[in-house]
Amino acid sequence: MTLIKSISGIRGTIGGGVGNNLTPVDAVKFASAYGSWLKKETNKEHPIVVVGRDARISGSMIQQLVMNSLVGLGIHVVDLGLSTTPTVEVAVPLENADGGIILTASHNPKQWNALKLLNNKGEFLNAENGKKILDIAEKDAYIFAEVDDLGSITVNNTYIDKHIEEVLNLTLVNADIVKEAGFKVVVDAVNSTGGIAIPKLLKKMGVDVVELYCEPNGHFPHNPEPLKEHLTDLSELVVKEKADFGLTVDPDVDRLAFMSEDGEMFGEEYTLVACADFVLGKTPGNTVSNLSSSRALRDVTQKHNGNYEASAVGEVNVVEKMKANKAVIGGEGNGGIIYPELHYGRDSLVGVALFLTHLAEKKCSVSELRNSYPSYFMSKNKIQLTPDLDVDAILDGFHKKHASEEVSTVDGVKVDFADRWVHLRKSNTEPIIRIYTEAFSQDKADQLAQDTISTLKEIAGI
Repeated sequence: MTLIKSISGIRGTIGGGVGNNLTPVDAVKFASAYGSWLKKETNKEHPIVVVGRDARISGSMIQQLVMNSLVGLGIHVVDLGLSTTPTVEVAVPLENADGGIILTASHNPKQWNALKLLNNKGEFLNAENGKKILDIAEKDAYIFAEVDDLGSITVNNTYIDKHIEEVLNLTLVNADIVKEAGFKVVVDAVNSTGGIAIPKLLKKMGVDVVELYCEPNGHFPHNPEPLKEHLTDLSELVVKEKADFGLTVDPDVDRLAFMSEDGEMFGEEYTLVACADFVLGKTPGNTVSNLSSSRALRDVTQKHNGNYEASAVGEVNVVEKMKANKAVIGGEGNGGIIYPELHYGRDSLVGVALFLTHLAEKKCSVSELRNSYPSYFMSKNKIQLTPDLDVDAILDGFHKKHASEEVSTVDGVKVDFADRWVHLRKSNTEPIIRIYTEAFSQDKADQLAQDTISTLKEIAGI
């Protein structure tokens, strides 16, 4: 089954049967449910919704289905065409729109697509509203507009440029100092819309850009998740071009990873750490990341006399905690930067601009910058359980075994030891416990994971 419905949207593979995959019928159904919810929520006959998509092969088809479903409900659509997730998020308030839909399956392979849903602030919907939309879709409870009340579609392809201007206008972004530094950067945009947005931004900041896979045709040349094993071409080109660094984004441009001048990964977890170090040095304050993110952010925050807090996994949870904690920067360890000065959403354009300014001020190499931060290593594993086992009881048993340690149960169970941590989360879709560990060496992180798996098996009696 490859259709996944959740409070944050719907995603699935293209083709196949209705209700089992992301078919045209499912796209229409879910867009209609969102539009129906929005009309009720706003009490407007003609709400405005911004729609944009990444460069997936199925994107144009899905976008036409979604936009015309909204038109059928009497909703006016602002069509951004090829865009990025953060660009749509920025566009919603600038258009005074009532909501937004981003058509992207983020880092998933090309056969996937998805509808991600936004509120009138350009932020992802909360669980309560997501559930209402799922209920409407389940009941097919839509009332479409009569012919004189149909909505309209207005094309606006200026928003990537507007987004770039918004980023360059941020107080902490200094294009002049970046230009003086004369950086050369290789960009791997996995043949999606980052290939439009990131080189444009870099050139505006006076950077010499070497483009790799920047043609937004949706034919991903490698697995689009920005992990080391997928980025050998980028690594080789950075060294060959004698570039100052390389960078890569996922297909919808909300995850950002850097590569040092020697072709080694800067570390996806350290994208946020470096940007936070820069921001906190200029605007002291607090930070937030999720429970599965590196402890390095906490260390850097405390160095700047700020307060670090961890949220449950998920962008909505990070944003909620950032607002409560008045965080000046936050995000997720998967390379997602959230900088509230512009908007509450993961934004690779913001991350690139902050990182460049930081590097230009530091006047050091990217590898030297990386070595200036606390060095942690992570291990990510999972344990498969039989469906008859009580996952909650197993997690509770693990909690009790470590009751003398610092334990969080905000999202699964996280145990913080003095020099390492382990975070356990159960899957919502299968009998799996995900195991994340971090320590001062890869061997210790891996060993902690294996010890944890042994303990869980012992608790479960398997």
